[in-house]
Amino acid sequence: MSRLAFLLVVVSTLGVAFPGHGQDFASKRERIRVSTIVTGLDHPWGLAFLPDGRKLVTERSGQLRIVEADGRLSAPLAGVPTVYAQGQGGLLDVTLDPEFERNRTVYLSYAEPGPGGASTAVARGRLENGRLADVSVIFRQAPKVQGSNHFGSRLVFARDGTLFVTLGERYAYRERAQDLSTDLGKIVRINRDGSVPRDNPFVGRAGVRPEIWSYGHRNVQGAALHPVTGALWIDEHGAQGGDELNIPRAGLNYGWPVITLGVDYDGSKIGEGREKPGMEQPIYSWTPSIAPSGMAFYTADAFPNWRGSLFVGSLKFGLLVRLELNGDTVTSEERLLEPIGERIRDVRSGPDGRLYLLTDSPNGRLLRIDPAGSRG
Repeated sequence: MSRLAFLLVVVSTLGVAFPGHGQDFASKRERIRVSTIVTGLDHPWGLAFLPDGRKLVTERSGQLRIVEADGRLSAPLAGVPTVYAQGQGGLLDVTLDPEFERNRTVYLSYAEPGPGGASTAVARGRLENGRLADVSVIFRQAPKVQGSNHFGSRLVFARDGTLFVTLGERYAYRERAQDLSTDLGKIVRINRDGSVPRDNPFVGRAGVRPEIWSYGHRNVQGAALHPVTGALWIDEHGAQGGDELNIPRAGLNYGWPVITLGVDYDGSKIGEGREKPGMEQPIYSWTPSIAPSGMAFYTADAFPNWRGSLFVGSLKFGLLVRLELNGDTVTSEERLLEPIGERIRDVRSGPDGRLYLLTDSPNGRLLRIDPAGSRG
């Protein structure tokens, strides 16, 4: 056997796909093929589907790119705000306005530098001719603090047109996740122009930031709307153990760092224990930590045996987690794509019924999951 033939056998055995090729995998309920659509992305973070079949992808270093329908990758789009591209900071999520086909508006979340350090911000602009035009910042997490960790951040439009923004507690400032005078460790809900909805839970309370929806969060890097109930679901990083799946309700406290199912990185106890009256428990958790990231519910027809499943990317173990649900209860977990061994940063269900993944590396990939036997 030649050296090239040997290497191809090894790669095929490991399940690693070359650009333009696919590799089949078996799961408990479906046989799937994973194909590489794009390579060469610099730590891709967020993915959004344009109505014409193209895709928007963010790169953490600050670039927004378009993936053409045939897989070609555009040059970076002009008009993207300056980002704080250090550590976990940079250009993060991307989503389309609910009326995108009329107004061409795109929303970005990113780590923004400024007096005091950096914080998560949200900007919006109009997509036209390979650039973002009329860009404006509609939200800034307050306050800006030093450090390069735990920015969040996912953007999810609710059915009523309001925008959920998930925000990390910035790591060294974890106690402030309980402080309602700051946005650290919170989920906020804003209108499309950045104003505060009048029915937010803390509107009118003195000393409380009115944009806050829920609090006591650590670092939420995955979020999606439930396809039936319309409720926001999130996943968030624990410290050492205690990664959580939550359904954040208006005005409720999710405990961090007073209660947690994990321990600190040196093995020491965090806070007061695992539970406390007035603080919510997760609906599901992972110990050891999987470092959960992007998430998506699946409701399409390409994989009929996966309908109703929730998919969560894992950064730590380089795999895709599939959760079967009965209402708000997780009934089983399946771990997929472990042979690929790449950090999964985002997971999206595409308009074509396929699943799409972004892998987090200096040479990141956009992957597509098809039924087995599909052409890669």
